[in-house]
Amino acid sequence: MTTPPDVLDAADPLAQFRDRFVITDDVVAYLDGNSLGRLPKATAERLATFVQDEWGGRLIRGWSEGWVELPVTVGDELGAAVLGAAAGQTVIADSTSVNIYKLLHAAASVRPDRTELVIDSTSFPTDRYIVESVAASRGLDVRWIEPDLVENVTTDVLASVLSDRTAAVLLGHVDYRSATLLDLPGLTAQVHDAGAVIIWDLCHSAGAVPIDLDDNNVDFAVGCTYKYLNAGPGAPAFLYVAERHLAAATQPIAGWWSAADLFAMADRYDASPTITRMLSGTPPIGGIIAVQEGVRLVAEAGIDAIRTKSIALTDYLVERLDDAGFDIATPRDSSGRGSHVTVRHPDARWITDALIERGVIPDYREPDFIRLGLSPLTTSFAEVDAAVAVLIAVTL
Repeated sequence: MTTPPDVLDAADPLAQFRDRFVITDDVVAYLDGNSLGRLPKATAERLATFVQDEWGGRLIRGWSEGWVELPVTVGDELGAAVLGAAAGQTVIADSTSVNIYKLLHAAASVRPDRTELVIDSTSFPTDRYIVESVAASRGLDVRWIEPDLVENVTTDVLASVLSDRTAAVLLGHVDYRSATLLDLPGLTAQVHDAGAVIIWDLCHSAGAVPIDLDDNNVDFAVGCTYKYLNAGPGAPAFLYVAERHLAAATQPIAGWWSAADLFAMADRYDASPTITRMLSGTPPIGGIIAVQEGVRLVAEAGIDAIRTKSIALTDYLVERLDDAGFDIATPRDSSGRGSHVTVRHPDARWITDALIERGVIPDYREPDFIRLGLSPLTTSFAEVDAAVAVLIAVTL
């Protein structure tokens, strides 16, 4: 028998975090935190202070009073709280798309004798488009993985495309459609055994799943901050370069912020020897401040506790959906899924619109997926229960 949602919420050690976000009365259930997280109250207050006191009061003096260091400072905070990354390897910069572009070039530069990039055909569109673009610009070939929707990229599937021609492999840690959580340690080791390097897209796992990049010997990683890190729409992304690759990792957008001496205005470009070599132009300070506040909430809650609640939420949702007879396109084993659950239905687009009209906010993905995103710091079991009740009513 399913435990009542009020009992689950009363026993939830992270329940108090929900009160630290802006929650509006017009939403019955917000199940789209895997696309855009809720606004933390601390972020609203911090940004108001930044605008009034730092930008408004200190003006350009803010750069010498801490803004210059923020991309690395916040990158280190994110690395420690979310990525399992030691200091000096993570930086806040640009968008996920731009950072994937940079890291693909960097990865190819550390394997210059190899001629192929590998990606799966069901990766998020940006990842696929940019792999094709970088391959074309560097004269490389693309090898496509053709995975099952739910099983996704396994070691057997990956083995079929790896060879001594493979320079780099780009994989999404959590599939954006099915929520399948890939075996990051095992697949990373497999890529290394083939003599290649790996780039992990962490957009749908960062802030919801423990990652441990250093312990798993990951080469490169990238991700957004506006989902489970709650940094706001269009917030700057992050990228990670393992320390062992910093000297050889060459990125293609050599702006002044990636130079060894930022303010030398030198005639000749010399890349920074640190992670700042992955920067390009002037950082968006307001956006980085929002990232910092989101990361600090995750650090306070603890990524392991967040993962425990994520599993509890998705288990509860899967059970409710099963009881109602819905077609679930997400792994049943909680160790193999991220923090959303996907329902397949031939009328998925219409159902999504109908849910939104009734105050339940999921999102739709082609061709027939309804994604129900469960953000552990803000989603309650009562929300999940209410959402399923509306879903049942809409589909009757």
